[in-house]
Amino acid sequence: MRFGVLQFPGSCDEIDALEAARMVGDAELIWHRDRDLQGADAIIVPGGFSYGDYLRAGAIARFSPAMESVIEFARDGGPVLGICNGFQVLCEAHLLPGALLPNTNLRFTFRQVRLEVVNGETAFTRACPPGRELSIPAKHSWGRYHADEDTLVAMERQGQVVLRYAPGENFNGSLKDIAGVCNEAGNVMGLMPHPEHAVHELTGGSTDGLCIFSSMRLAVEGAPA
Repeated sequence: MRFGVLQFPGSCDEIDALEAARMVGDAELIWHRDRDLQGADAIIVPGGFSYGDYLRAGAIARFSPAMESVIEFARDGGPVLGICNGFQVLCEAHLLPGALLPNTNLRFTFRQVRLEVVNGETAFTRACPPGRELSIPAKHSWGRYHADEDTLVAMERQGQVVLRYAPGENFNGSLKDIAGVCNEAGNVMGLMPHPEHAVHELTGGSTDGLCIFSSMRLAVEGAPA
């Protein structure tokens, strides 16, 4: 199992994502100008401030050579995970529905949040303990998930809402308390909280984020959850 972790100018969490992925498989960095995904079985688009978040968060990274290959990879059914800025990039690339808008408090906010796993049968959540909340840090200023009402209804019906902020945890104003979504095919997921920062007790006491990466390995290898 090999993960490919994208690296843009302005990325700041690619090494954390790389090390988290290496806890369940092999992983390599992929520079933003490289179209070769190095035989990756799964792709992670990490957090940070790709291209300085100029124009709009994720808007420039969407056109990078590496992302052109990721878009093709995803359309062929390859698993792709976008974390924070990576979620923004995937929305900009139209691999995921909706958009991420500025937080309602108009501030960069960093805090530990509790998440409810709404759909535990995806390629990204199948290893997560059923019925248990995940404790994962979030840190962003553009994390307010938005989609039109028809899209939200369709997403709920199709099981595309994967994670919600637990009651009282939605600090950014996301509609329907949405923290993470997937595409219709179920092979692309984005979330605003950072599972790569919750894989070892030394970094805050929670290892809940590891189940996201373990789920991807199970999905790629076709193993039962």
